[in-house]
Amino acid sequence: MKGVATKEPGPGRLRAFGWSLAMLAAVLLEGGAGFVLALSTLLIPLRIGIWPASWALSWVRTSADLHRLWAAKVMGKPIARPYRAEIPAGNAATRLAAFRSDPATRRDLGWLTVELSAGLFLTAIPAGFAFFTLVAAGVTLDDAVPRTPDFPVDHHRVLVTIPVMIISAFGLVVLTRPILRAYTWLQHWLLSPAEAVRLATRITELTRSRDDAVDTQAAEIRRIERDLHDGAQARLVSLGMSLGMAEKLLAADPDAAQQLLAEAKEATGLALSELRELVRGIHPPILADRGLAGAAEALVLASPVPIELTVELPGRPPAPAESAMYFALTEVLTNMVKHSGARAAWVRITHTQGRLWVMVGDDGRGGATMPEGGGLAGVQRRIAGFDGIVGVASPIGGPTIVTMEMPCQLAYALS
Repeated sequence: MKGVATKEPGPGRLRAFGWSLAMLAAVLLEGGAGFVLALSTLLIPLRIGIWPASWALSWVRTSADLHRLWAAKVMGKPIARPYRAEIPAGNAATRLAAFRSDPATRRDLGWLTVELSAGLFLTAIPAGFAFFTLVAAGVTLDDAVPRTPDFPVDHHRVLVTIPVMIISAFGLVVLTRPILRAYTWLQHWLLSPAEAVRLATRITELTRSRDDAVDTQAAEIRRIERDLHDGAQARLVSLGMSLGMAEKLLAADPDAAQQLLAEAKEATGLALSELRELVRGIHPPILADRGLAGAAEALVLASPVPIELTVELPGRPPAPAESAMYFALTEVLTNMVKHSGARAAWVRITHTQGRLWVMVGDDGRGGATMPEGGGLAGVQRRIAGFDGIVGVASPIGGPTIVTMEMPCQLAYALS
């Protein structure tokens, strides 16, 4: 049985050479930041080096993040961020103190040191191959064409430059991608968080998501209590009073008693309707009966904005994950209808590599953010309770794409 060929992660040969030049330019810029940092560190006791040191450290962290993004998006090798928190806005002294207090800053400085030596060497190799290939080709063409009888073909130089051209071109074509992979491995080794930092970050994330889940649950309980108190409970109290008055008037004024009983009957129907709405808000019946796919279809059909729905679920997620993702999708679609001004939208629900994905896109005005206390922040808190994440891509002018994902194993296959 023949094996299935799989494509190596990373760009093709031509794009790999382009990326090697981009990485070489990045290393040279990092060298400038390193020079400013070294010089400003010497001037910190004089107070005139605080601002340039803060700027240089900020650039080093930004550059490290760009390398992480490149490794994940281009080379297919994600690198986690090791930082405890974002550097706060403020004066240079405050920012410099925040940089100093973060252990990951020392790791970034170590990365910068190796980047300016081994990283510079690796990224310069493809450029060197290209340079020698072009120079050898130019010299070969110049020597191989006789110009005058006094300047015949220089066979000795041609015999030297042709092998140089061939070897350089071979290295450029064959070795650029392995060199980029080696450079990516170096970035991963230097920029990944230490195991202790990774565990501490993970504990912090789990603690925060647990607290958010507890707060969300408490808020949901308060909402249910408020809806019961203001709705069904008030109607049931009114129903009891109407029945008591009808009982007293039954013998003396049957017509008035009959009217009170009719009002009590109407109040009973309204109370039952409100209880059904309350139960539907806790766990919609359509979600229990038809799963996330059916519930999403109902949301799409009820939306005033035309939505194209694509569902690729080979089974049903567990009920808690299914419910959380349904209410998150409901909140996102509600925000889209209220604020985006979209004329069309799409929803895609998939399950790949042990994760449940829901993506919502629209052609609205864009500019969506996740401010604290906003609807998308609430979606993030709900999904975080299941170790999930929410991503928002919404440039000004649109389009907007909201991605929600959580680890989730399908409970059972669909028939």
